[in-house]
Amino acid sequence: MIKIYGMSTCRDCVYVEEQVKGNPDYEVIDIGQSVRNLKAFLRLRDREPVFERVRRASVVGIPCFVLEDGTVTLTPEDAGLRSRPVDEGAACSLDGTGC
Repeated sequence: MIKIYGMSTCRDCVYVEEQVKGNPDYEVIDIGQSVRNLKAFLRLRDREPVFERVRRASVVGIPCFVLEDGTVTLTPEDAGLRSRPVDEGAACSLDGTGC
């Protein structure tokens, strides 16, 4: 099962979540729903090299995907999904570049 960490207030996360609704191969974990979910995500964010650029840019790094082999990625296509098209409006960061 592929885990997807995100938030219901993130446009990129909602776009990804819509693609996996009802698909048992994916588990969506909303980091805004509980402290336990947030802590699990922060553990990943603090330790995984894929987040180095994200931490330097002071963005959250969602949606985040943990593949079945344990690989952590920020690229929906790596998880068999599509990224939200850029022309569908600004992202949730202050500068409009991402979450």
